Amino acid sequence: MQRMLSTHLICNHRLTTAWLNRVEQAGIAAVEIFCAKQHFDYRNGSQVAELGHFLRDSPLRVHSVHSPMFTDEIWGKSGPDTHINLTERDKGLRIRWVDEVKRALEVAETIPFRYLIQHLGVTGQEFSEYAVEAGFTALEELTLFARQRGVEILLENIPNELSTAERLDYFNGVTHLNLNYVFDTGHAHIGSGVAGEFSSMQARIRSLHLHDNDGKEDQHLLPGAGTIDWTATMQLLRSRPGQYPLLLELRDDAALNYSLEDAGKAFERLEALETTHA
Repeated sequence: MQRMLSTHLICNHRLTTAWLNRVEQAGIAAVEIFCAKQHFDYRNGSQVAELGHFLRDSPLRVHSVHSPMFTDEIWGKSGPDTHINLTERDKGLRIRWVDEVKRALEVAETIPFRYLIQHLGVTGQEFSEYAVEAGFTALEELTLFARQRGVEILLENIPNELSTAERLDYFNGVTHLNLNYVFDTGHAHIGSGVAGEFSSMQARIRSLHLHDNDGKEDQHLLPGAGTIDWTATMQLLRSRPGQYPLLLELRDDAALNYSLEDAGKAFERLEALETTHA
């Protein structure tokens, strides 16, 4: 599997060409760019153009872009009206959030990428048929907008009642949108478990978010720093050869202070598990 890295690793810092150059030099094939205003401001034409110019001359590819979750620069802490939610009950707000995701998709006109990673609802949201209907309306429009730019939208399993593996399959079944998935190991571990979530999602998985935690909090730790069984997890991931890359999504935290070197060692450990148990 190809090595790929989410820029979530430095998401509290501005994404620069210098950092992307370091990623390229580390032998990583591609990145997932995380849309957060303090990191990558998808509405800032200057930043988009600067990164696009670098990437045109670099072998480093952009595999995916993570759709924005908040409109502020402090992780939604400035108020609930900054939380982007495609299942918003209020039609006016939902239209606003669809427009915000469209602005992120427009990045593909300057920086080509294959997938947009999208959350259905927000963390902790309860299930409702209204939310399913609202999500369908939003994603039907966004899927067409994305396709016109050569992008496919992937839904992610996240910690809420709309986005477990079972509920994502339900959403696809009732809406007939037939969207594919990104499989997040940390979120699965908090939920019904890596094996169970993978079993339900496997046929539609097109990308991964690999990270660890204690089974309670979404910590985005290095694989092996939490309680996920990575030997078993790599056996599962190997069962679908060629379907997705090894993509790490690590936390930007001063206490953890993860580096590109740490990411490289994590890839080596995971690949060793893959080889040992092949």
